[in-house]
Amino acid sequence: MTSIFEIYLIAINLVTFLVYGIDKLKAKRGKWRIPESVLLTLAVVGGSIGALLGMLAFRHKTKHKKFTIVVPLILAVQVALLIAIMAK
Repeated sequence: MTSIFEIYLIAINLVTFLVYGIDKLKAKRGKWRIPESVLLTLAVVGGSIGALLGMLAFRHKTKHKKFTIVVPLILAVQVALLIAIMAK
């Protein structure tokens, strides 16, 4: 049976992936953009896999050091925390 936590992780990563895609589309069309703080916050609250996949799939924010360093770092911290929690 799937836990609420697993459903949350799937949902937040899907939303994050889609938001990165929407922001890339808006960037191409010269429209109002989603703030970088929102993109990074989505990664922090559990969407780091979706953020990383969105960056790669849409080639979005891949030239920004802030994103190429911070998003993988967030993912690494989240994986480490998950491993630590599961080990208890």
